[in-house]
Amino acid sequence: MTAVLRSAESAEMELTNEELVAECKARANVYRLLAGVFLEEPTAAYLNALRSDEGMAMLQEMGAAFGEDFTAMPLPQLQDALAIEYAALFVVSGGCPAIESVRLHGRLQQQPYFEVREIYQKAGFKVVGARFAIYDDQLGAQLSFVAELLERAAAALGSGDRVGYERLTKEIKRFWALHPGKWVRGYATLLERAAEHSFFREMAKLLGGFAQWELDLLGVRVEDLDGGKLKVPKSEIEYEYDPAEPVCNACDKGRESGNKADEEFSNIDISRIQDRLAGQQTERKG
Repeated sequence: MTAVLRSAESAEMELTNEELVAECKARANVYRLLAGVFLEEPTAAYLNALRSDEGMAMLQEMGAAFGEDFTAMPLPQLQDALAIEYAALFVVSGGCPAIESVRLHGRLQQQPYFEVREIYQKAGFKVVGARFAIYDDQLGAQLSFVAELLERAAAALGSGDRVGYERLTKEIKRFWALHPGKWVRGYATLLERAAEHSFFREMAKLLGGFAQWELDLLGVRVEDLDGGKLKVPKSEIEYEYDPAEPVCNACDKGRESGNKADEEFSNIDISRIQDRLAGQQTERKG
């Protein structure tokens, strides 16, 4: 797969139609691979694919260097270990959720959430969770969306629709500039520091490198607003409800502050990750 991907230096090379189709499909595969880290706890099928000879060779070519906690552990124990780490990092209180609103605004369901949901709806893309509900601005959803656009771009090229391919490429550029480009690179550095299991640490490293590669390939220049910071200042609440929906007093949406919904939006607990990073610093000093 990676042999098909161009280096940033060769991004301006003129490729044949068939080469562009192959590249779109290869990039979509990398997006799907990375999305699988965040959408849910790693499944047996996902892990078996990664730990196959072909999968490990591909990941090593991309720069991953997993420890024995990933390569040598029996599958049932590995699934259990990764489920615990997944929950600690992304689900339970005290972690670092992979959600744009949280990373840029310190709150859930802020402007990025509604913006990406509108983008998805216009593209006919819907976020459907498996075991857990997934916010539309969650990292796995954003990566899956770009993968879908790339697959559509490949299909357009395959049918000779160059105009459709160029339109989809512009949509991908715009999406990166407005959303993942603003936070994914910085978040990847935080996740790499915070992860205790080599699977999440190495996949975070791959995420950061691939994000920069994509931005270079697409020619998109956007500031990393995330910066990998541990604490994100809570912004003034821009949205506690969908601005496209009417507000009434029959539900929590739009009510005065002080209710449970307001508490959820305003309290992002990062204590677990703080403790991990503090422990790492103590170990280094020792």
